[in-house]
Amino acid sequence: MSAESGPARLDVDAIIDDPRTRIVVCCGAGGVGKTTTSAALGLRAAERGRHAVVITVDPARRLAQSLGLESLDGTPRPVPLPEGARGTMHAMMLDMKRTFDEVIEEHADPERARQILDNPFYKTLSTGFSGTQEYMAMEKLGQLRRSGDWDLIVVDTPPSRSALDFLDAPKRLGRFLDGKLITFLSAPAGKGAFRMLGSGFGLVASVIGKLVGARFLDDLRSFVSAFDTVFGGFQQRAEQTYRLLQEPGTAFVVVAAPDTDALREASYFTDRLAADSMPLAGLVVNRVHPLPDGGRLSAQEAERAAEALSDGEDHALAAAALRLHAERVRLRARERRLCGKALSAHPGLPVAEVAALAEDVHDIDGLRSIGTALAGPVRA
Repeated sequence: MSAESGPARLDVDAIIDDPRTRIVVCCGAGGVGKTTTSAALGLRAAERGRHAVVITVDPARRLAQSLGLESLDGTPRPVPLPEGARGTMHAMMLDMKRTFDEVIEEHADPERARQILDNPFYKTLSTGFSGTQEYMAMEKLGQLRRSGDWDLIVVDTPPSRSALDFLDAPKRLGRFLDGKLITFLSAPAGKGAFRMLGSGFGLVASVIGKLVGARFLDDLRSFVSAFDTVFGGFQQRAEQTYRLLQEPGTAFVVVAAPDTDALREASYFTDRLAADSMPLAGLVVNRVHPLPDGGRLSAQEAERAAEALSDGEDHALAAAALRLHAERVRLRARERRLCGKALSAHPGLPVAEVAALAEDVHDIDGLRSIGTALAGPVRA
C-alpha cells in the first residue's frame, strides 16, 4: 500500500493534538500489538502536551518496564517521561474485582455494601463471570472521565473473540442479573408467584438445591436481595458511558496484524462500530514488512540476478541477499493484498502502519519509535 495508490493515512497527531479528543479506544483481537499501540499513543500524546492516562488489561511486567515502572496495578501511576515532554502520562492496569468493589462501596450504604462484598456469590461474580472484565473496563473508563484529572484517556480494551464485547457487557450483565433463572433461583419459597406453585416449587427448589447446593441458593438469594438496590445505578452509568463513547470527543482505533484472521476480525470491528454509531478514526496495521528505500527490484528480477551470480563463489553473499529480497517482496505483496481485500469493504478508512521489529518493545525509546511510526506515512 503506497501513499499514492493505497488508503488515506491515519493522522494520529491530528487526533491526539485536538483538545476536543478526550478518549481514544484501541480495540482489536488479542496478539496484534494493541497494548503496545495504546501505550505508544499515550506517550506520544504526553510528549506533545496532553495529560494522558492509559488503562490496559495487559498484566505483563514487560509493559510496565517499558514505561519505566516496577509494576502496574489498579491505581494510575505516573510514567517518567523524557526531558522536553510538554505533558504528563499515567498508566494503570484494570483491576476487575477492585473496580467492582469500588462501585458497590460508592452506591450502597455501608451495611448493604458489606453484605454484598462478603457474599460468596458476589466474589465469584466479580472475578469469574463472563463479561465482568469487559463491564469493568467500561466502568473504569467512566470513573476516569468523571474524575477530570486527565484530558486524554487511552483505553486498551480487553481482547475479545467476538468483536466489541465490552460494548455489550453492560447489557449482558444486566440480562444475567435480571434473568428468569436468577429470579427463579433467588425467590424465597412461598412468596409471590411461587406461592401458587405450592409443593411443585418446593420439589423443583429441592432438586436445584441438590445440584448446586443449598448454601449456593442461600448466597444467591442474599446477593440478589442486597444488590437490587444498586443495580439501577449500574445500568444508568453503563448507558452514560456508552453514550460518551458515541460522542465526537471519542476516537476508536482498530488494531490488526497483516494476516487473514486478524484482518477479518478488524473488518468485523469496523462494521460493528459503524452499526453502533461509534466514531471510528482509522486502522493501525502492526508488524508489516515494508520494502527498504530504493528496493524496487521485483521478486522475479531479484531471483534472476541471484541465479546469474550463483556460479561464482565471490558473489555468494550478494546472491543470498537478492534471494532474501525476493522473499521480502513476495511477503509485502501478500500483506498488501490481504489489507487491500479487508479495506475494500471500508473505502476511505484511514490507515497507519508499523513495521515489524526485531524484538519486543522494552523501554520508552521503543514506545517512542512506535509512536513515530504511527504518525508517519503508510509505507510502500
